[in-house]
Amino acid sequence: MRSSRVVTFALWVGRIALAATLLSAVADRFGLWGPYGSPRASWGDWAHFVAYCGVVNSFAPKAVIPALAWIATVLETVFGVGLLIGYKLEYVAYGSAVLFALFALAMTWSGGIKDPLNYSVFADAGGALLLGALASVTKSEGRSERGSYSVADAGARWAED
Repeated sequence: MRSSRVVTFALWVGRIALAATLLSAVADRFGLWGPYGSPRASWGDWAHFVAYCGVVNSFAPKAVIPALAWIATVLETVFGVGLLIGYKLEYVAYGSAVLFALFALAMTWSGGIKDPLNYSVFADAGGALLLGALASVTKSEGRSERGSYSVADAGARWAED
């Protein structure tokens, strides 16, 4: 059953990678990757993130941009932590897929198709959707005690079929 171990590992890596993507973006807007203008920071602080949020959501009224920035930040934090710990994985993965897809559509609308392709936002949405689908399959086969779905267990069951 070597393939089940590979699938289990791949699913774990995908979950951690998506969580890192979300949580790294949140960390950046609070300066944890350095101040604005430093080599590792995209925004470096909240003000620059809100300005970027306005660019990405150029179709939205300026008055709602700060609210959109907070909503995105809260959702990215909740989904990132949820993916990291695997809690309610199906719902968290599907929610992440929707968030990534909305972000990709907003980027496309405001800046063209090249921006979301350059930042792999469509790939993130697809990966999150795949993770949610696999968690959904696991749901139909049984729950863990915490009410979460084990990605490792789902991978093992999928590989056996």
